Parts: sequence; structure tokens; C-alpha cells
Amino acid sequence: MKKFLKFLTILIMTCGVAHADDSFDFDEFAVVDSNDYDITMDNVELNDDADIADVGGFDIAGVMLGMSFEDVHTLFFHGNGLYGPRQQNSIIYTIHPDWKYNLDYECRQQGTFIPTELEKCVNSLAQSRGLMYASELYLERKDTGETLTIYFTSNATDNRVWRVVYNNDVNELEGTSEKFVKQRENKILAFWQNVLDKFGAPNSGTDKWISSTNSFDPMLIAYYGALDLVDNGRNATDLSKNIQQARKNFKAKPYAF
Repeated sequence: MKKFLKFLTILIMTCGVAHADDSFDFDEFAVVDSNDYDITMDNVELNDDADIADVGGFDIAGVMLGMSFEDVHTLFFHGNGLYGPRQQNSIIYTIHPDWKYNLDYECRQQGTFIPTELEKCVNSLAQSRGLMYASELYLERKDTGETLTIYFTSNATDNRVWRVVYNNDVNELEGTSEKFVKQRENKILAFWQNVLDKFGAPNSGTDKWISSTNSFDPMLIAYYGALDLVDNGRNATDLSKNIQQARKNFKAKPYAF
């Protein structure tokens, strides 16, 4: 994650769901392995005389933690919002690794071994059983260069938003001359002021808005030209549930002894 820098006297850091649906066409969507997310799990501290923030009520471009994929999809694909889907693979579909291992084993037990056919078998079983889900949504504003990346939990926890990452170009330096440095400084100040106007002053250090001192609870982190609205606890719960359910539903051979 980007390091926060000091500027002046301030530290400025700053379409449907893949349930069982026979109409799903794998060639029209990106189906990729799920990612490992590098998110700090260390507990956070509340500033002196500061109150907890209602981070659960925060939004970035209208997206709040806990929103369903259906609601977010409607907001950006069927409305007149400022953001639109990126040109290719705006929606990423995923199968949790433990479920994918289960399905791979099941397909091979059925005699499917050719890699391309094995992948088709795994994806087809995952889609028909509601194990494939929309995990990431990529949006952009072409006229400003802003981007939104929205992350969702699996269908095991109702395919809900657990992270929203916003980026813009205010930290980019177009050249080395004084005018470009000054322009960058002004863009950073304007961005930071907009952040303060919307969310108020940070209540944890100079870059975080926290809802408790437990980092698994909702928080907002600001960077140069970026915002990260995240609920680590929701993601952890989803991962744990998938691991437990996949283990329970592994279709082993019917051994008899």
C-alpha cells in the first residue's frame, strides 16, 4: 500500500449475479482465480477526544459496504451515474479456491482430464450450484480519469460489498518543472478538502476513519488521490464460511472397509 506523505503541515494520504442460471455464457465474462488481498489486520487507535465514526454509513460514489451486487449493478448499469463499466471485463467472476479444488476432483473422478475440458467442467458445476459469483466490479469516469474497484463476498454471504477502492490522478506529476509541482500540490489540497467536507476529520491518526479499534470492523483509509473503504470482518467471515462448507461437501470416493 502507498506510503503517506507530508505536505505543508498536514499528512495527506490520500450483468447479473452468477447464481444458477442456464443463460450464463462463460465466453462473455472473465472468470479468474480469487486474489489474496494485502490488507493490514493490526488494530487501530482512536485519536484523543475523538468519537467513533459511522463508517457503515459512508459511501464512495453511492456505494456503501454491505450493498448487494444486484443493487450496485443496477446503480451503474441501469442508471445515469457518473461512472460506467470499463471497456473489457468490467465484472470478474470467481470460484473460491476450496470449492474449485472440490469441483476439480469431482470432474476428474468423472473422467475429465484435458485442461480446457476440466476448466469447463469446473466452471459449469460451479455456476449451476451457485458457487461462482461476481467478485470484482471495475468502473471508470473517462473524462476525469477516476476509477472505482468494488469487491464482493461470495454467494455464501449474499454477494455483498466488502471493499470499495477509489483512485484519481491528483498525485501524478506531469513534469519536473515548478508549474507541474505547484499544480500537483493544488490538486492534492483540493482533493483532501473534498474528503474532509464529505467524511469529516479522521478519527484515527491523520488518514483513517474507524468504527472501532478493531481493524475487522468497517474503516476508511485515505491516500494521495485514493480512498479505501473496507470491511475486513465481512470478508473474513465469507472466507471462513466457504472453507468450512467446501470441506463439509467434498465428494470423496465411497470407500468401504
